[in-house]
Amino acid sequence: MTSSQIELPGGVKADPAALMASLQLLPSPALNLEIKHTKIFINNEWQNSESGKVFPVYNPATGEQICEVQEADKLDTDKAVRAARLAFSLGSVWRRMDASERGRLLDRLADLVERDGTLLATMESLNSGKPFLQAFYVDLQGVIKTLRYYAGWADKIHGTTIPVDGDYFTFTRHEPVGVCGQIIPWNFPLLMFAWKIAPALCCGNTVVIKPAEQTPLTALYMGALIKEVGKLIQEAAGRSNLKRVTLELGGKSPNIIFADADLDYAVEQAHQGVFFNQGQCCTAGSRIYVEETVYEEFVRKSVERAKRRAVGSPLDPATEQGPQIDKKQYNKILELIQSGITEGARLECGGKGLGRKGFFIEPTVFSNVTDDMRIAKEEIFGPVQEILRFKSMDEVIERANNSDFGLVAAVFTNDLNKALTVSAAMQAGTVWVNCYNALNAQSPFGGFKMSGNGREMGECGLREYSEVKTVTIKIPQKNS
Repeated sequence: MTSSQIELPGGVKADPAALMASLQLLPSPALNLEIKHTKIFINNEWQNSESGKVFPVYNPATGEQICEVQEADKLDTDKAVRAARLAFSLGSVWRRMDASERGRLLDRLADLVERDGTLLATMESLNSGKPFLQAFYVDLQGVIKTLRYYAGWADKIHGTTIPVDGDYFTFTRHEPVGVCGQIIPWNFPLLMFAWKIAPALCCGNTVVIKPAEQTPLTALYMGALIKEVGKLIQEAAGRSNLKRVTLELGGKSPNIIFADADLDYAVEQAHQGVFFNQGQCCTAGSRIYVEETVYEEFVRKSVERAKRRAVGSPLDPATEQGPQIDKKQYNKILELIQSGITEGARLECGGKGLGRKGFFIEPTVFSNVTDDMRIAKEEIFGPVQEILRFKSMDEVIERANNSDFGLVAAVFTNDLNKALTVSAAMQAGTVWVNCYNALNAQSPFGGFKMSGNGREMGECGLREYSEVKTVTIKIPQKNS
């Protein structure tokens, strides 16, 4: 759940200069943050790994080690799965719990996240490098809304009665699938934790979670909050063999700008659509197709905006862009930037590391990009904007769809016919019209083609975590 525009409280300005004048209205990062939870969480208990191994966790803004975390292996995973299966067994407290009580527990977890919001946002910023205000106003609020949304669904998942032929009474039940293995990415660790556990627990499943090794700290803290809720919800760092797979696998998303669009608005939305979260978004609109008649103006305005983007410490409230997640990702982004230069794209601004501690990269804009270049085909996952030109609607639809990915797409236009035609033609799981990254807990999210299987969020997200069972009973006589 990302946002192309952080919603700040009334009176707080969004641009960095005005922001500095309103600091008294903003939350501040937690001082002297203490990392208390570094063990594996299984069966509501903190445990050391069976092997005794640990791994380091780093701050990407400085490259310095934050702490060491227990490293789970197969033995720990097996222990976690056994605990989750036991919690799911027939007659267990969890299986016999009222659905409304499951909802109440998720609501209580949302209360605790709200209570510890500043601490969680600081930890997320420290561990992932994202700006603190983004973590607080976007990620954290998304967590709370997701937990509360699925808390409301818990006692509203039900079957139907079916008027079959003959003397039978037939009905359906929606039953939980069992133990769910869930893997959390590093770009939105806390938010994706909520996206995974909320629908699974809402439906009555148990869960084994593997956080990303780069960003485990907020997931571990969520384990502590779940322990505080005080019921049988199981987490651990580990993998399991999945019977059913829901995958969101990223994308190379097209963002189409027609000449009749509000150009200044489209420039800002396209900017945020690429650079939000340091460009580390599966939804990043990195293939920006601009109609030929406004192409040069769009490029000029986009470069001006990129040059104004404030890069710095994630804990500084004026910062718009923090560091990349680690050295490996930093090197990959710079290598792809170099490939764009080599293949003939025009580097308008940026293109280099910022020469300080940590893994910072300049906001980068390329023009004169063609569809066959690596930067137009590969998911960069960094602060790199590629701007391509097009002449006609039919042409841009064909080019935008010419990708192995199909996660999201966007179109900016004031012509309703163009908006409807393009949105219907896009081979993508989500299409935004005159907006970008407008994600929410109520709407399904997932991709076409190589961008994944299944859907998360909304009512559709519940289907991945339940099975439909048909029960037919022979009765003496049927009456309507």
